[in-house]
Amino acid sequence: MGMEETPRQKKVATAIQQEMADMLQQAIRNQGASNLVLSITKVSVTVDLSLAKVYLSIFPQDKVATYLKGIKENSFQIRHDMSQRMKNQLRRMPEFSFYIDDSLDYVDRIEKALNQPENPIDDTQSLPKRQKK
Repeated sequence: MGMEETPRQKKVATAIQQEMADMLQQAIRNQGASNLVLSITKVSVTVDLSLAKVYLSIFPQDKVATYLKGIKENSFQIRHDMSQRMKNQLRRMPEFSFYIDDSLDYVDRIEKALNQPENPIDDTQSLPKRQKK
């Protein structure tokens, strides 16, 4: 049974999402990486504010694994930089765990299935299964 987020969790998640997006996009610009789009689609924080799940959307799709691996390897540095940026807003910075947000891919696959001649509602086996996280 899932519990709804408290107002405090929502505020912290929104603040982390905005600051981290700004920080990562600035790092991308500083490194001169062209044709890379990185956005943070969602941040969810635990009740005790000790853990934060960060969902990323990275384009182009062929380099997702490389960039996610780099971000995960540098999560300690990201946490340190975020704590410096948000030191007046949060006492403790939560631990970050990063995931790829594949919801746009999932929607795209559903649209393609609906545009096929055979009806995917009649044959649900033809639809791809979504993985739970």
